[in-house]
Amino acid sequence: MIGNGKGNGRSDGKKGRSGRSYRGKAGLTRQPKKMRGRKVSSQRWLARQLNDPFVAEAKSRGFRSRAALKLEQIDDRFRLFQPGMAIVDLGCAPGGWMQVASMRTRLGQGLARLVGIDLLETEIILDADIFVGDIMDNAMLVRVREAVGGAADGVLSDLAAATTGHRLTDHLRTTALLEAALDFALEILKKDGFFLAKCFRGGAERSVLDVMKRNFTTVRHVKPTASRQESVESYVLATGFHGDGLSNIGEKLALNDDDAGSEKTDDGRGFRPI
Repeated sequence: MIGNGKGNGRSDGKKGRSGRSYRGKAGLTRQPKKMRGRKVSSQRWLARQLNDPFVAEAKSRGFRSRAALKLEQIDDRFRLFQPGMAIVDLGCAPGGWMQVASMRTRLGQGLARLVGIDLLETEIILDADIFVGDIMDNAMLVRVREAVGGAADGVLSDLAAATTGHRLTDHLRTTALLEAALDFALEILKKDGFFLAKCFRGGAERSVLDVMKRNFTTVRHVKPTASRQESVESYVLATGFHGDGLSNIGEKLALNDDDAGSEKTDDGRGFRPI
């Protein structure tokens, strides 16, 4: 049983690093077995996974990853998916986001189409097309166009570079993937389509956000509850694709001071307009 920081949880009322208490009735955090020989970072990750209620919930519901719950929470707030939509998932392995998208677009029950791309093999999703390859390969764009019927209603990207432990390096590498995902989305989205992607906030992503602002009606930061509070991870959601800024896509303009300031506002639910 997961403690709540009161009563049967931690007696001092304090919470763990993620903002949630993982203490049980015995007052002890659950520890993984067979930790000997593992790196300290691996031990921390395993302990966090074992005690994370969202990991437990995802497993109990048959999702392939806790990331599925993040997408559910975002869609519950913004109602992105509609039955019959054509959706592309970039960096789809292990398939948690595809599971959610398939259910909410009612894949297999009508006109809905779902395409996933990853460098890794991904277990099949019934009625979905899953390609192994690089999103920066022009041939992949052609294959995806054919699979979605010409254009997509939405593009998802949970792409993140392998972490090095150096925060700035990790931020820059993941921002490069965000830019690649955005380039792909701008090529394949229908009018009024949406783009949802992982974004490690740290400054370098501002030029990419500027491109989004010139091509979508609304751009906002999103941090669902299932995303660990101590993590720099957030998501950027761009809706109302119009493509008017495509002619300037090569420019990398920084946000002005007013724009940067507006990122700090919060509606109280972890959704920040830009």
